[in-house]
Amino acid sequence: MTLHITALCGSLRQASINRTLLQAAQKVASPHGATVHLFDGLGHLPIFNPDNEDTDDRNVAAFRDALRRADAVLTASPEYAHGVTGAIKNALDWVVASGEFMQKPVACLNASGRATIAQAALIETIRTMDAHIVTDACITIPLNGKNFDVDDILRHPPSRSLLETALRHLTAAIPSEIQNQAN
Repeated sequence: MTLHITALCGSLRQASINRTLLQAAQKVASPHGATVHLFDGLGHLPIFNPDNEDTDDRNVAAFRDALRRADAVLTASPEYAHGVTGAIKNALDWVVASGEFMQKPVACLNASGRATIAQAALIETIRTMDAHIVTDACITIPLNGKNFDVDDILRHPPSRSLLETALRHLTAAIPSEIQNQAN
């Protein structure tokens, strides 16, 4: 078996550098005994309303299911006006009370050296949900201002090394009983 990491991109743009960074993570995960699945449904989630928390909306169900099946979670999100994006905040609101993040190892990647305020806010929000933030896996890979595609990231030794380091720390934080089941 393989460890399963669900990746969440806070940007809905298809050409987002954050999405590209998560796609690069998909390519380098296997040496760490893992696969990375990029959950692409954040833009389909309805706006969170606590009155509808027990909804049977298929998009909410798919999101919760992707998190339940994950052994760990990897995020990458831009910063909008010194805050997290509406897409990722809305998604997290849907799972605050349902518990999918509880004790789950989480790494928050930052594709811009300028997005530190949003990254800190995202980490705090996820920590509040009782997730296990893997601090050594929460890294900045400064790709802003560059037109990187997945192959460019993987051919750029500093970026690839940082990404592999984040995945190594994230997979090491997955409880040993889960790792043993995956082997």
